[in-house]
Amino acid sequence: MIRDATAGDMAAVAAIYAREVREGTATFEDIPPSTETLVEHLSGVQRLGLPWLVAEIDGEVAAYAYASPFRPRAAYRYAVETSIYVGEGFQGQGLGRALMQTIIDQCRDIGLRQMIAAISNDESDASVILHEGLGFRPAGIYRRAGWKFGRWLDVTLMQLDLAPTAGPPDTPGLSLG
Repeated sequence: MIRDATAGDMAAVAAIYAREVREGTATFEDIPPSTETLVEHLSGVQRLGLPWLVAEIDGEVAAYAYASPFRPRAAYRYAVETSIYVGEGFQGQGLGRALMQTIIDQCRDIGLRQMIAAISNDESDASVILHEGLGFRPAGIYRRAGWKFGRWLDVTLMQLDLAPTAGPPDTPGLSLG
């Protein structure tokens, strides 16, 4: 089941994310944020009208994804960055694709135009393949941008145009001010 995240989900989200912080390279953080910090982050995302979703299996939060502002400047108010994390033991079940497709649909519905994914190049083939399958295209690479676990990591940027044939925006976009 895919549904909107709640503050009550943030302990499970924190556990999924903490594992990636400690063992993985999908995030460049090295100290896992607290549940309280993630509740604040959730509130900020939702205050902007952006989606934060969880995938639940048998009552357990198995994965989550959200969209957040791409950059804080007004010109970027139609662009978001996506984040997605799948809990240990739940990979390969289609949760990432289902979550991302729902995020894409919801962002398109609110009039956003661009989605950006920043993907660490270390052990991230599955993430690149997932994003390509959803229509994201390569947009560039930040070379040796992050240092984690004693090595440099590149970041692949991928981009999805949510309205490739549309003219000027007919919505105000995100309120970033």
